[in-house]
Amino acid sequence: MKRQPGLDLIRTIAIVLVLLRHAALSGLGLPMGYVGLSGWMGVDLFFVLSGYLIGSQFFQQYVRGQNPAIGSFYLRRAFRILPAYWAILGLYFCFPILREDAGIQPLWRFVTFTENLLFDSSQRQTFAHAWSLCVEEHFYLLFPLLVWGLMRRPSWEKTAAVCGLILGAGIALRAFAWLHEVRHLPDLNNGYLELIYYPTPMRLDGLMAGVILAAIKCFRPGWWERLMNHPYKVLAVGTAGMIGTIWLTRHRTSFEASVFGFPAIAFSVALITAACVSPKCVLGTFRVPGVRAVAAITFSLYLCHLMAWQVVKAFLPGWVEHRGPQSFVLFMAAAFLLATLLYFLIERPFLLLRDRLDGRMRTAPVKVTVG
Repeated sequence: MKRQPGLDLIRTIAIVLVLLRHAALSGLGLPMGYVGLSGWMGVDLFFVLSGYLIGSQFFQQYVRGQNPAIGSFYLRRAFRILPAYWAILGLYFCFPILREDAGIQPLWRFVTFTENLLFDSSQRQTFAHAWSLCVEEHFYLLFPLLVWGLMRRPSWEKTAAVCGLILGAGIALRAFAWLHEVRHLPDLNNGYLELIYYPTPMRLDGLMAGVILAAIKCFRPGWWERLMNHPYKVLAVGTAGMIGTIWLTRHRTSFEASVFGFPAIAFSVALITAACVSPKCVLGTFRVPGVRAVAAITFSLYLCHLMAWQVVKAFLPGWVEHRGPQSFVLFMAAAFLLATLLYFLIERPFLLLRDRLDGRMRTAPVKVTVG
């Protein structure tokens, strides 16, 4: 899919929110502390964006009468994710001084992308943010198979029912976990993280919202055209939804926030995403200086930003001992520097290799019937 300014903007906002969140948790004296504490929503932006992009990639091939090459999809995802991810894992486990905390999950949990399942809060700190990558990997693994099954006998009603079932199951599971487990635990925050925030079955709302948006784009062109023709109305509704979600989740571990906060932010972000890809919206056409560069290194930045902060603390302790604005500036500078190195030394070369290998593996498309 061709790069779009609006999607690059969403991706950049998402990673900035994640950085602000972790900077706030590290006590860096942010002038925008509340924004930092709400930065957990950046992960949900990533989920919606992934669902939309992956869904569009698959659905557009069916619309063109092609049968998507699932093997090629898995190859591209592997080359996209694994090299940079394994590089950071190697650094964490070979050089403990780079760990942001003494505790870390066993290596096999990271290698198998099960770090977010049966989570152990007593060892949660180092590279704990890999939980969201685990959710995405589970999505990458299962989504092509689900689409293949649905497209054997295509039906809009059947697809809508499956999406509704997945979203409804997430709401029910979170409600059950909160009522029967979380609220009875002595440490409410850790229980919330272990049983509601991290596990994959609880966090499919954003991905499904993105997939639904992609399905509307590909299979309901009339609906999509109306969205594209009224981007500012769509943006206003999505923004209002975000404001409502921030209010709903002001007590993040409450029942209301735990159960309904994730679908609320998911569909609000989906509407904002629709506005951002409209050619009639300034967000979808204007290239904000620097955004494309940041969007390109987003994955590397996501992987290494906490390691970068640990490097600053370990090798420049006198510069960060007071945890003021100077510490925040150093944190951001170190994160972007390390991410840039990771991108150009590891991520980008493997992306280029992926494209060459994928070109050799492509075969003639197979015609399929699409309802």
